[in-house]
Amino acid sequence: MVNKSLRSSLMVPALVVLAHSLAAGQAPARAAGPANATAAAPVRAGVPLPAGYVIGAEDVLSVVYWREKDWSADTTVRPDGKISLPVLNDVQAAGLTPEELADAVKKAAAKYITGADVTVIVKEIRSRKVYVVGEVGKPGSYPLTSTMTVLQIIAEAGGLLEHSKRNDIAIVRTENGRERRFKFNYSEVVKGQKPEQNITLQPGDTVIVR
Repeated sequence: MVNKSLRSSLMVPALVVLAHSLAAGQAPARAAGPANATAAAPVRAGVPLPAGYVIGAEDVLSVVYWREKDWSADTTVRPDGKISLPVLNDVQAAGLTPEELADAVKKAAAKYITGADVTVIVKEIRSRKVYVVGEVGKPGSYPLTSTMTVLQIIAEAGGLLEHSKRNDIAIVRTENGRERRFKFNYSEVVKGQKPEQNITLQPGDTVIVR
């Protein structure tokens, strides 16, 4: 049986070490976890996706492997529609939904990883654009990240200039390789007349203000 004086002498060095650790701002050492534990990849936030969204050129994606974080990567869709990923190299992305791309990456990774768990998160949508040209305050291209009408995009583009032909605005759209034009009378729409002219824009539409 250990006597009191011996127990005291054994406790003093341990207390001294603990005091030094606390003074240095260090937490007491803890037992290490299993050496083969695999850390999960960090969760990345994405942007809200519009209805019918498919990945396009210039979109910024996060491809996340939940058990193989070293394989995860942020990547931008190239003009040829492909993305570059560690080990897998080029993977077709444009024209796919995020879920379809995740399945494609999972299948490609199956050669190297058993049961890969892959998620594709959209960080930025740059492929969906509409264009406003002519007599507006700020002509140019605008990202179409949500539902937007002709009246809204004109406001986004700085409004109509003083001498614009507000009753003769056109929306040009390409459907199945053919050009289609829609008429838009600004004066009527703002008065609540013929609201059907205020159509919902689609990616690639061009609003022409003369």
